[in-house]
Amino acid sequence: MSFATTLSFIATETLDTPDVDDTTSFWRWDFAWDVLPTMLRSFLQVTLLVTVVGTVIAAILGLIIAILIRALPRPLAWVLTWIANFIRMTPIVVQLLVVFYGFVWMEPMTIALLVYGVHYSTYMSEVYRAGIDSVPTGQWEATTALSLPVGRRWRRVIIPQALRSTIPSLGNYAISMFKDTPFLIAISVMEMVTTALEIGGFTYRYIETITIAGLIFLIASYVTAVLVNQLEKRLAYSH
Repeated sequence: MSFATTLSFIATETLDTPDVDDTTSFWRWDFAWDVLPTMLRSFLQVTLLVTVVGTVIAAILGLIIAILIRALPRPLAWVLTWIANFIRMTPIVVQLLVVFYGFVWMEPMTIALLVYGVHYSTYMSEVYRAGIDSVPTGQWEATTALSLPVGRRWRRVIIPQALRSTIPSLGNYAISMFKDTPFLIAISVMEMVTTALEIGGFTYRYIETITIAGLIFLIASYVTAVLVNQLEKRLAYSH
């Protein structure tokens, strides 16, 4: 959701400029219900989209990075590790701005998806690395004794065992991505918190919009935590 779209909504569809009595009351239920659809729309179209797509990119790319660091020759693995550390230790808002101004032909939402996915892949790669290292040595030796092809070794033996211990941490990073989406304001992408502030700035009422944004974050994070917990139990049961 762009700035122009949100500001147009505020100007035409939200409440008219409030009276003095409206701005002095602590909470107005009618105002909260009026702005709720806009807040939900911003959440679904930007916050949730960036989080879901970014998590998918991060989970896949993080696994690839972890495998390559272990499989590549030491000099190449060191270079890849240094690059991953550099990305992980650089603030995500700086990365957004660098890509935004360096690749001006890209859409801001595309930049958001790529930057969040790549940034969090460096965190998830460390989680995968720890999970891979936790696979018992006997399992590695068994795959060698059976002369399993490299691809089958990773796909059938190593990765399934590594995932069982990494799911909780991967879920935590997905939740963290939710909370990092307000940084999208840096590249003019109007996510939910920025929408709340813009509506509050126009109507002089912030308590309702910020509270709604916080509740939506809470519900989304709780649902994510429950789903991750269920997935962890299913993987443990399948073992």
